[in-house]
Amino acid sequence: MGHTIEIETPAGPAEAYLTRPDDAPHPGVLFYIDAIGLRPRIEEMADRIASWGYVVLAPNVFHRDGRAAELAPTTDLTVPANREKFFEGVMPRVRGLTPDLSDPDALLWLDALAEHATGPFGATGYCMGGRLATRTAGLAGERVAAVGGFHGGGLVTEGPDSPHRLLADARAEFVYGHADQDRSMPPEAVAALGAALTEAGLTHTNEVYAGASHGYTMADTAPYDEAATERHFEALRALFDRTL
Repeated sequence: MGHTIEIETPAGPAEAYLTRPDDAPHPGVLFYIDAIGLRPRIEEMADRIASWGYVVLAPNVFHRDGRAAELAPTTDLTVPANREKFFEGVMPRVRGLTPDLSDPDALLWLDALAEHATGPFGATGYCMGGRLATRTAGLAGERVAAVGGFHGGGLVTEGPDSPHRLLADARAEFVYGHADQDRSMPPEAVAALGAALTEAGLTHTNEVYAGASHGYTMADTAPYDEAATERHFEALRALFDRTL
């Protein structure tokens, strides 16, 4: 169903997982990975979205740091201690993926997706991918018609490059499913995000999934929550079905 392709960037080739239901034309979805990286769980999720009738592209946004296999975890992240240890090494590359690097990449990802799918496109992002999906919608305007962001962090910051500041330039419908008691997206940030979406005149859903921890969609990690994951898939499918 899916396979790996290479996307040329100024920093060198970037791997991406491309999956589709068949060879017929379909709308495209850009899938932004979480901080853990491009791995089998991401491919599973991308395949499921593709089965709804979409071409899905999941790039290795950490391509400057190494190939996906080189960056992948080597321990069982369903064990909380292993996950905590892994994230000690992950966070420097997450912080290093600044907008001056990720913004030009976003447009390259959309161009690559356009080679395989019809537009306008959808985007969905997880963890730090929620920020990237939000920024992409602001950068790409009418090219992106729908954005899902799930257990995202840092969507609202005090900095001038905060993702929520780009919403005024977006033309998408947004669906956010925040993790409950997420230190990277506290209640005041959720409220500020909702206010920015309203001010921008964007159709949106901005919900907190009660009892679901940060990372709730990732079945290969300790915070996985099956009920919250299924809720997210239902919301995302409905979003794409009505917009793409």
